[in-house]
Amino acid sequence: MHTTTSRDGPPERVTGPAFYFPSIEKKYGKPVSHWLDLIGSSELTSHKALVDWLKADFGIGHGHATALVGYALVQRAAGAGPEPDGASPA
Repeated sequence: MHTTTSRDGPPERVTGPAFYFPSIEKKYGKPVSHWLDLIGSSELTSHKALVDWLKADFGIGHGHATALVGYALVQRAAGAGPEPDGASPA
C-alpha cells in the first residue's frame, strides 16, 4: 500500500492513478513528470490514442499508460496542477 505523510495525523492512502506512480518510476526508470510532460506535449487528445501511443512507442504497459493518461487529462482539464505525490521534478 502506498501512503503519503500527513502533518496532522496518520499517513493517508494514495488512491487513483497516483497509486501506480512509484511502480511506473521503478519499472521504466524515469520520473512520472517525464511521462506527464510527454503526454502534455503530444498533439493527441483522446485517452485511447494517448494510451495506444505510450504502449506502442515507449513500451508502457496498458495499466500504467492508462494511469498516466488519466492523471494527465484531469490535470489538463483543470488547467494543470501540482506535481503528483511521488513524482520527481524533471
